[in-house]
Amino acid sequence: MLCRMPGVAFVPALLVSWSSAAFIISYAIAVLAGHVEPLVPYISDTGTKPPESGVFGFMINISALLAAITMYIRYLLIEKQNESSHFVRSSCNMFTLCIGLMGCTGMGIVATFQELAVPSVHDIGALVAFGSGVVYITLQSIISYKSCPRWNTYLVCHIRMAISVISCIAFIPMIVFASKISMTKIDWTPGEKDYTYHIMSAICEWTVAFGFIFFFLTFIRDFQRFSLRISTEIHEE
Repeated sequence: MLCRMPGVAFVPALLVSWSSAAFIISYAIAVLAGHVEPLVPYISDTGTKPPESGVFGFMINISALLAAITMYIRYLLIEKQNESSHFVRSSCNMFTLCIGLMGCTGMGIVATFQELAVPSVHDIGALVAFGSGVVYITLQSIISYKSCPRWNTYLVCHIRMAISVISCIAFIPMIVFASKISMTKIDWTPGEKDYTYHIMSAICEWTVAFGFIFFFLTFIRDFQRFSLRISTEIHEE
């Protein structure tokens, strides 16, 4: 028997709201506890010490799961649309999904291996999460343009590409500035060594992270048009 869900727009909506809450709640707890300075800490800095570390780890792992579900549904939608329009190769759609799932795996690593406990593993997870995420949203932006005008408006495509470009631009200096930091710490104070590198890298990190959130926000309208069955059949309403 098939269990039919009327519309799947709640999935990206839940992803956006949950991920935003994860960042904001962890930040608020870390600042109030005096573990980080209020001025632009790294996202991971806000989830390193208890009690915020537990909140951060739990909520980011859930975000990774929601992101994976959202990406898979997006893959199914494109496959269904492609049956009649043939605007993208199925292999390209699958490759994009795999890149996205790599990013979700990176998120899980970041949430599980904390910054000060296992810094090398944490940094690898962050690099995979942000790097794969930037590639994923860029590929999705290209696919969106290919699906115009039948499945997307050019306005939505322009918004997605703008977010992708901003995220790509921010990702590069994020890595460059982070590589120049010679110490691993979370209690930064103005004027100390590498503080400028830390601030610039952290600003770019927050830019990329919320770029992902705003990008998935644009999926809500697309997902409203479809219903998903557990058998993975998709039809247009």
